[in-house]
Amino acid sequence: MLKQDRSELDYFKLIKKANLPQPTTGPGLRIALLSDASTQHLVPLLKALFAGNGVNATLYEGAFDAIELEAYNPASGLYQFQPDFVFLIHSLGKMKSSYYAFPGDPAAFPAHMASRLEDTWKTIQEHCPAKIVQTTLVLPCERPYGHFGLKLPGTLPSAIAELNREIAIRSRAHPDVLLNDADGLAGWVGRKHFIDEKLWALSKSFCALEFLPDLAQAFVDVALAAQGRSVKCVVLDLDNTLWGGVVGDDGLEGIGLGDLDDGNAFGFFQLFLRDLARRGIILAVCSKNNEETARRVFLEHPAMVLKLEDIAVFVANWENKATNIRGIQSKLNIGFDAMVFLDDNPFERNLVRQLIPEILVPELPEDPAKYVRFLSELNLFETCTHSELDGQRNLLYQEQDQRDQVKARCQGIDEFLASLGTEAGINPFLPGNLSRIAQLIQRSNQFNLTTRRLSETECRKVMEHPAEHPAFTINLRDTFGDFGLINVVILAVRGETLEIDTFLMSCRVLQRGVEQLAMNRIFALAGELGLARVRGRYLPTAKNAMVKDFYRQFGFTLASEGEDGSAEWLLDVADYQPGTVFIRAIEPISLSEVP
Repeated sequence: MLKQDRSELDYFKLIKKANLPQPTTGPGLRIALLSDASTQHLVPLLKALFAGNGVNATLYEGAFDAIELEAYNPASGLYQFQPDFVFLIHSLGKMKSSYYAFPGDPAAFPAHMASRLEDTWKTIQEHCPAKIVQTTLVLPCERPYGHFGLKLPGTLPSAIAELNREIAIRSRAHPDVLLNDADGLAGWVGRKHFIDEKLWALSKSFCALEFLPDLAQAFVDVALAAQGRSVKCVVLDLDNTLWGGVVGDDGLEGIGLGDLDDGNAFGFFQLFLRDLARRGIILAVCSKNNEETARRVFLEHPAMVLKLEDIAVFVANWENKATNIRGIQSKLNIGFDAMVFLDDNPFERNLVRQLIPEILVPELPEDPAKYVRFLSELNLFETCTHSELDGQRNLLYQEQDQRDQVKARCQGIDEFLASLGTEAGINPFLPGNLSRIAQLIQRSNQFNLTTRRLSETECRKVMEHPAEHPAFTINLRDTFGDFGLINVVILAVRGETLEIDTFLMSCRVLQRGVEQLAMNRIFALAGELGLARVRGRYLPTAKNAMVKDFYRQFGFTLASEGEDGSAEWLLDVADYQPGTVFIRAIEPISLSEVP
């Protein structure tokens, strides 16, 4: 994502940054580029942009125009490199040549080419677990039939458009194939500027050099989103941000939310925000206002698109906004770097930037009609997964607020937990859950012992080999609502030891006893399998320090510790003491007998 505007994507500035020393700490990613266009100008841009996000990227350039040769050769440099991501870059120039050389009916070209691309995806995935990022094709400028060509099958523009549609549709059957919408980017900046026919003829450049940084940034956005680096929450000011005017001064009837004035722009902004909420972005309000006055707009104004049920946390008072945002972050239990603060007031923006430097605070344009375009250009909300649970995220936090109110009335934690009537469903990996399992693995950063980013394809392999890798998930619900699938555990049988390969949990259910329930289940499984001990590992990251001593609370002994902070913990099955939990397991399953 961009932090301010497109001025960050200057080709020559990024080339200079690429020549500076790159980060040697922080997460590393191995990126392979396979393209039928030249990539030598793209590589330094990718390095600079990844480095700007604290990622140490190692890149492999496949030979020019050798995508299928690399993919179909098991001994190719691609597979020796063992990439985390494979970027497949198909250029308009090469695709035009293939179209004109196609021997059959031009109307059959899109399906033919889409099948070749899909076969390439399948082949790569058979040889390595990397995620694939496939570019779409930029639509050509030439229109030999004019506007009438839109009605004719098989013309060059319609063939390329149909191929893009086929790429999108076929990618749905491949969860670990992601898309970089190069045509959307070209349309945004203008195809007549994006396509550089002379540069293609001279050096086989994918596009004009001016826009290569945009293409590189799109790749970086997708890759980081797949690694769990994404915006999860939008914190919103109210007056002159969600509506025109100041409700405390202008009154409910005086604020701008009509169809025939600037209020119409605020209405469209709210529609955009509502779409984000339905997609799974958390919405929070942080306003200097009387709370009753502010809430009244949501409850009573007929033109308000957003309703109170769309807002996860509502804070309206006269405290400084940095303090209030810290309170919102504490309630949501997410990192500041996963939050965006939107406010029309430059003073408030600068205050929050200075006091909470991790949070993203864009410089909103003065004209509210440009809010949506501005935020869309920054591409703040890139994602690689989506599930039904995402659309309920704001409701989940509202339910949590009700739990907190009950907790405040209880005499102790045991009384509180017992009052919730919590039930848990413990299941092996099931086909219908794989998308959510992969999503949780990719997004969980804090309560994640090893932060191994398994793809959906890798999760399916775990499901298909339960003897080698027993695995289970936990779904949770209580009196106030359903949390959904919130815990993932992947185990490995190593001789007489059951190793905990992956243990992660949504932070929304901390201190509810889920970790104890899961550990009880792990040791029960070790007993069923006749194993002698359980081994746990901790691999440190920038965000998971909270679970550094996770295993100690269950009686594990620290067996070894690395210089990087990694640790190995051991506990004999015979010495484990199951802990008490206030959770009723629903139809408990013998995990050693996975259907």
